[in-house]
Amino acid sequence: MWLNMNSTFRDVRKSAFHRSQTLVYRNGFALPRRPTVGIGQDPLLSEQLIQQQISELSSETPYITHGSYQEQGLVEDFIPAYVALDKKVLRFYAYFEEDILFSPKEQHRVCPVVIYYYLEDDSMCIFEPRVENSGIPQGERIKRQRLPRNEHGEPYLWKNLNIGMYLEVYGVKYNITQCDAFTKEFMESEGIVLNDPEPMPVDPYGQSRKSTLPSHITPSSFDQMQQFIDMDRKVLRFFALLDDADALFADTRAVTIQFYLGDNTVEIREIHEANSGRDPFPILMHRQKLPKKFKAAPQNFPSCVLEVSKAEVEEYYTPKDFQTGQTMKLRGRRFLLYDCDGFTKEYYQENHPDIQMKPSEVPNKTSLVQLRKKEVPPYNGFGSLEDSLQNCLYLIPEPPKKNVLKMLENNNKVLCYSARMESQNPDDDGRLFILSYSLANDMISIYEKPTRNSGIIAGKFLKDTRIPKPGSTVENPEFYSPADFAIGATLQVFGRRFVLTDADQYVLNYLESNAGQIPHQTLLSIHQKLGVRTENNQAHEQNGDDVAKPSP
Repeated sequence: MWLNMNSTFRDVRKSAFHRSQTLVYRNGFALPRRPTVGIGQDPLLSEQLIQQQISELSSETPYITHGSYQEQGLVEDFIPAYVALDKKVLRFYAYFEEDILFSPKEQHRVCPVVIYYYLEDDSMCIFEPRVENSGIPQGERIKRQRLPRNEHGEPYLWKNLNIGMYLEVYGVKYNITQCDAFTKEFMESEGIVLNDPEPMPVDPYGQSRKSTLPSHITPSSFDQMQQFIDMDRKVLRFFALLDDADALFADTRAVTIQFYLGDNTVEIREIHEANSGRDPFPILMHRQKLPKKFKAAPQNFPSCVLEVSKAEVEEYYTPKDFQTGQTMKLRGRRFLLYDCDGFTKEYYQENHPDIQMKPSEVPNKTSLVQLRKKEVPPYNGFGSLEDSLQNCLYLIPEPPKKNVLKMLENNNKVLCYSARMESQNPDDDGRLFILSYSLANDMISIYEKPTRNSGIIAGKFLKDTRIPKPGSTVENPEFYSPADFAIGATLQVFGRRFVLTDADQYVLNYLESNAGQIPHQTLLSIHQKLGVRTENNQAHEQNGDDVAKPSP
């Protein structure tokens, strides 16, 4: 077998087969490992490297010429550049001119910038300071990167920067006018002489905006724009307690009332307390103008439906209306102001010295919440009184309770009366009706009798309902009862007048059984009506005529 002279043999003595690391840690820093002669390397190449290192060492001048190594001291620790120059930044101030086209007011604009040079990796970034209310997108113009210096892509170095030079980056020329103290000290330590600082040119358009324009109109006493410019982001803050004693579960809550001086708006924020059991909703009332006094509006104006407009408000709340120690009613709720912040106190001392903003003691929550009788709001006209009252007593309204014993005793017991309508309209005058009074629920229903050739459809005129007496109030309503149903009496039913003309025998029997609760005049009128009718019936029976049954 022929052996190949260029082939290599595996070292049988090798026991470690891991891949060697390319970095070595020295004084806590990662550095590339120096090449060493290992198994499998060319011995001639390694010998050449050794000879080269020996020649370099022989040509170098030794630092230690006299004495021993201990006498000369220890060698300084090696520190890489990215550690030594970390967080060291050179800062230059510059500007560039931007041409403005199609504008009669300005031809160019001077924009100041700040140039940052990071010594760690020779990267740069350019930042344009933001100007308030300028309307121009400002901030970081060029993010941190190595900026090319020429067409070959060579980056700018700190040696290439100086005051008074033009730094051209991506087609824009930046004129460097000044630098900070650290930059000046670093450049001088490196042997670079900086030029004299140059003044920053003035932007002509910005200067024109600062000067007031001539006005030929008498200025108004109150300028909203000037108020916004002077008072923007100036807020008066009051610390208050919300007295929520009118709620179902009376409680007091800590809030902050913020009055924005820029536009005279008010915002109320709730201070959330730990383990309070309430959801952390920060805003109790969003920012808005609070009306203090409204203009006189007609009674039929639908204020409960429409939103309040500026035309309806006569006066809004101002800082003069807020004072510590007093209780204010905002949006129907009471707030006790007990303290304010430092800026608010300074503002009142300068602008309203007559108002004393002294902090008051915070009362206990139990002293604010007083147990008092709940007042029922007035009736709004929707539904019955009983149904509307349930909305005030329960969060989820329940049907009103009924007198079950009364309903069982008077089940299917109805008092029937004959009635005639009185009206100024000749078509309605004289219409005949049957009025039924249910003893189980005290409700009245009215049915109209059919009349031939009247042109009026007979049937149900009024469903079962409780009819209030004329002159009764909503707080103390009085409803019609059998004691009011005398023959010849006039009933007011929702704007219509009905005159009772007759009743059936069951009505007389019921009234006689409850004579103690029925007025004598009512009982006497029914006695007379039914007595006359009984005498007529007996006369007809004696004559042999048919007895006409009385219509109920």
